[in-house]
Amino acid sequence: MSDTAIKGIMDVTMDKIRAMADADTIIGKEIKLDNGIVIIPISKVSFGFASGGSDFPSKTNKELFGGGAGAGISVTPTAFIVINNNDVRMLQISKKADATDKAIDMLPALFDKITALFKKDEDKPTV
Repeated sequence: MSDTAIKGIMDVTMDKIRAMADADTIIGKEIKLDNGIVIIPISKVSFGFASGGSDFPSKTNKELFGGGAGAGISVTPTAFIVINNNDVRMLQISKKADATDKAIDMLPALFDKITALFKKDEDKPTV
């Protein structure tokens, strides 16, 4: 089998996968609305890769090679980050959320509550 041929097939396939699944595919470009709200799409990207090759017997000295490669990619929108002034929210598209997703979704509200508690302590007069 020709090492150069299989390497060429794999290199081209991997280059195409990299072009399809870059960071802009996972965290999309921000969308700015007229009222100042910014929306950032978040997607889940999955891909698979397969490669193969073979040598064929030949009566001549020519080196024969038969091979192929393939790849598949799936891009699934999962959430949007919505920024409105100082308010940042993550809006999930899927209702199927695990405990980690729920905890991450609760973080902005928890941060706001903790900040409010510290602010109350700062506003109290010291005696």
